[in-house]
Amino acid sequence: MSYTYEQLLESIRLKNEIQVEGLNFDPHIFDNSGVGNDVAERVNALFTCDRHAHKKIEFPALFYLPVGNFRVHIRWNLGSHFVLVKEDGVFNIVKDGKRVVENIRFAKRADYYSKKTSDGADMRTIAQDYGYGNIFIVYSNECCLKEKGQDCLFCNINATKDLYGEDQNINWKNVTEIAETVQECYGNGYNHLTVSGGFVPERREVDYYADIAEAIQDKLGVEDFNGTACVGAPEDLSVIEKYKEAGFSSIATNIEIWDEKMFEVICPGKSQMCGGRKNWIATLDRELEVFGKFHVRSTLVSGIEPKESLIEGIDTLVSKGICALPSQWYVNVGSALEGHRTPDPDWHWDVFEKTKAIYQRNGLDFWTLRNATAEPDTVIHDLLRLDEGIELVE
Repeated sequence: MSYTYEQLLESIRLKNEIQVEGLNFDPHIFDNSGVGNDVAERVNALFTCDRHAHKKIEFPALFYLPVGNFRVHIRWNLGSHFVLVKEDGVFNIVKDGKRVVENIRFAKRADYYSKKTSDGADMRTIAQDYGYGNIFIVYSNECCLKEKGQDCLFCNINATKDLYGEDQNINWKNVTEIAETVQECYGNGYNHLTVSGGFVPERREVDYYADIAEAIQDKLGVEDFNGTACVGAPEDLSVIEKYKEAGFSSIATNIEIWDEKMFEVICPGKSQMCGGRKNWIATLDRELEVFGKFHVRSTLVSGIEPKESLIEGIDTLVSKGICALPSQWYVNVGSALEGHRTPDPDWHWDVFEKTKAIYQRNGLDFWTLRNATAEPDTVIHDLLRLDEGIELVE
């Protein structure tokens, strides 16, 4: 069925609302619905995106909206006005007594999720299916900033490990496990990867990334594997060239907060361990010199700092040639800001619309953004796809 531009835009807007507000449902609603078999389960490899913990209960990763097949990530919030119900074996979403989404289709489980590496590790814990050919590799599911009491206040990486690491058997990954999983994925149509993890000592980080890249190249038999290295800002900017030399085609250093004073408060570890905000900006500038225009990405957490400051940061970075991505803040269980509220959906929608205008003014299109970002299915990705007439069906 074909839809008008206005219908598709309204569907993306509904996605924005649902992801901001989350879904209210009985945690056992998915029992006997195929989660972990035919339906892709959420693998909490780095963060969990719920308001509440649900140990030993599996949730689907996401569902598709009927209009446009836009991917919507499931975020559990018992306080949401969007209620997920199961009626006669069919899942629907109800708001204020009215159905707003009918006959939900959950994402299918990727074939490689049931496979293991040569040493017995579950491939699903090594690379998560992020859709449209993207996989997300988390080599470490913990962050050393916890030991120093300097975690970013919005982050729940360490809490996620405590909640789900043991249950889902998520541990540190070695390079052989990563390379074997990438070989399996790339042999089945995937073609972009992002490698990320929590903070580790700088020297260890660059060496480990180089080892990962070499192992992947050996397994695939190619030099270019279309990979993004997500790293912290180094004190020695010369190490940035080593990521390029290793074979990564793009790099990501997430500044998270643009406002200087708020950066210090919200991201204490990033401020104190990495030379402060000035060094994060200097890192992005150096990455741009090494990797080239729009082969550098920096995510900003959208919803903590004032909108004016956030948009200023996105505009400044994109104008330079950096893919600055507003990451819709959802207040997650276990973070220092647990219990706070993100801005309302209209606030986030305005940010996405302003960001889209900045992208289009600077020539940043969907495929370019996709090749520098881990998730190719955020609201801003969908808005670009809509304007560019790109249809992606899974």
